[in-house]
Amino acid sequence: MVKQTCWGYGIGLKERVILFGVSGGIACYKAASYLRALKNEGARVIPVLTKNAARFVSPLTFSALSGEEARLDLFNGEGSGEIPHIELTKKADVFLVCPATANIIAKAAGGIADDLLSTMFLAYKGPILFFPSMNPAMYGNPATQENIKRLRARGHMVIEPEEGKMACGDAGKGRLVEFEDFMYAVKHHFFPKPLLGKKVLVTA
Repeated sequence: MVKQTCWGYGIGLKERVILFGVSGGIACYKAASYLRALKNEGARVIPVLTKNAARFVSPLTFSALSGEEARLDLFNGEGSGEIPHIELTKKADVFLVCPATANIIAKAAGGIADDLLSTMFLAYKGPILFFPSMNPAMYGNPATQENIKRLRARGHMVIEPEEGKMACGDAGKGRLVEFEDFMYAVKHHFFPKPLLGKKVLVTA
């Protein structure tokens, strides 16, 4: 019912600028189709890949699906003068990471900035949406859970992964959310929030 209400709002993504971070996991192939769906909604989607993500799915695939250059390098080799991790984050209406591996979540929680995507985390001023995807043992590890708590405490959103059988054969919680839940989370970012920051006293 909540999701039906969500779609009933008619929240569109037309002309929204979305930074689409991709870290290295088998769910990269799903991420490509999710990116395409955002593009079909009218958004401008800028893919930012880690080097490991590029080993799962070619940057050319993300470029073709988005109509944008897939960014991988911290420094612009074309001599245009643009500083990608600064300029791109200024343009974005929302920043999401799909899939978000245990490694990229740890980097974000620890403030480590050693590639383009992780450096952009520090430059972006708004909340970031993380969509975890990893082995159930890695997701349940206390270190990963602590990193997730730290991100949420800073105002970021970490969308719970689903339970099921993984590509490695293990079963448990760690599968990337299905498309409907992904789209709900992205659109929810743009919902009107008239009560945000207000205190409410309920009496009976």
